Amino acid sequence: MKISAAPLAAIPHVRHAFFTRGGGVSQGIYASLNGGAGSSDAPDAVRENRARMAAALGVAPDRLLSLWQIHSAAVVTVAGPWRERPRADAMVTATPGLALGIATADCGPVLFADQTSRVIGAAHAGWKGAFSGVLEATLEAMEALGARRAGVVAVLGPAISRDAYEVGPEFVARFLAADPASARHFAPSPRPDHAMFDLPGYIRARLEAAGVGAFHDLGLCTYADEARFYSYRRATHRGEPDYGRMISAIALA
Repeated sequence: MKISAAPLAAIPHVRHAFFTRGGGVSQGIYASLNGGAGSSDAPDAVRENRARMAAALGVAPDRLLSLWQIHSAAVVTVAGPWRERPRADAMVTATPGLALGIATADCGPVLFADQTSRVIGAAHAGWKGAFSGVLEATLEAMEALGARRAGVVAVLGPAISRDAYEVGPEFVARFLAADPASARHFAPSPRPDHAMFDLPGYIRARLEAAGVGAFHDLGLCTYADEARFYSYRRATHRGEPDYGRMISAIALA
């Protein structure tokens, strides 16, 4: 049902989970622990799935918070639960008892914690968000709450790997125009004029350049591991009408 990261598990006052697709009640293409409030799954099933996740994190169901994710660099500072999801792609808090949940199905879920300051964060880092600065913005928002970025641990959960992420020439050109050094994140593709993009490597590079204290990649590919993970790209290749979303979450005990 969930995967833990040793660097976060070692922090006594932090609870976290990279939930897999197992252990829920959803059916069909959503089987079984779909946490995507924006999916077309049965709402009652999604609520039950999220309640199970909240219980695993030791918080009430309404304390497992999610965003209306828009592939941006927008960050929300959280002090309590909300009725409507803000449009943003990252959250930070210093308030115990709130679980910051990120929904993904190929994009990179990144969980952050500063052990000393007791500040945590969570970011949805697809290529658009990472490219536009969501990771750096998350660190800045954590600093505004008292964190020290050199003391922040960041962990990347299940995401699409380079071997499964083919992109076109316009995609490559956008990255190279912004930073020619981004060339190292692309590998040749079997198709002419295409390339394979290393999203996890790009996320690592952005965070390390930003001065994060430590970065860890779980090295898990959503596309390749159908038994454990949903994948937007896999669903698209199959012509499926929708897809489930995994939740990755972090909370202060």
